[in-house]
Amino acid sequence: MSNRCVSFILAAALGASAHNAGAEARDQAADHATTGRSIDTAAACAGLPTHDALRTALGHARGQTNGGFDLDMWAAVVNRDGIVCAVAFTGGDRGSQWPGSRVIAAQKANTANAFSLPGLALSTANLWAAVQPGGSLFGLQESNPVSTNVAYTGPAASFGQAGDPMVGQRIGGVNVFGGGLALYNENHQIVGAIGVSGDTSCADHNIAWRTRQELALDWVPNGVSAKGDDNINYQGLVDVPSLANDFSHPICTIAGEDLVSPISAALPPVRKE
Repeated sequence: MSNRCVSFILAAALGASAHNAGAEARDQAADHATTGRSIDTAAACAGLPTHDALRTALGHARGQTNGGFDLDMWAAVVNRDGIVCAVAFTGGDRGSQWPGSRVIAAQKANTANAFSLPGLALSTANLWAAVQPGGSLFGLQESNPVSTNVAYTGPAASFGQAGDPMVGQRIGGVNVFGGGLALYNENHQIVGAIGVSGDTSCADHNIAWRTRQELALDWVPNGVSAKGDDNINYQGLVDVPSLANDFSHPICTIAGEDLVSPISAALPPVRKE
């Protein structure tokens, strides 16, 4: 074989290799752009609960009387940039709680993070009244849609596990009923949020509150509740005009009976100092 032929073959092989490498790099870039997967999830989620810590705290909170139907729950945690850091459930498997609540929990976490500030926490329950037709925030729930690529990426067997496909990605979404709370560390810094779903929205709020308290990420600076935190304000129970009325939420009655508002009123106070 002549040197010219050898050179031609080598050039072709090197060209094909370069083409394949370039295609692989483009595929990886496209995957990153599509999924939003974090490059370093461990660093992005430092200071936030692990999957095991979240599942343990969620299980303890779900085991208390919360004013709902006593159902198993989903929970999700996001960091301050909206990256999902952990997803967990309380039941025996992923089908033991409403499958649709996995994404709702993450959506609630995203909402509480997206609309809370270093000096002012807004729970998802605080947003309900303001987004109704004629309300000051009407349309907010349409402003940041869920990323369906992130929400429904498989395998489903990993849902709620340490390797849940949402982890390391931005879920997006806005949810305007109870179950989402911003997370504040002991330095009074907002570090992300938690979302809980799987029961009535009022019970979800109570479970999220107790989960956050067990995780010691409830150093809430201020809020719009009657007590100055981000607790739920039930409509009809606030006697005087206030922010609590403007940022209120319906009572989740069961067969016409209010089993939940006394529980919400007696939730542990947030840490202040």
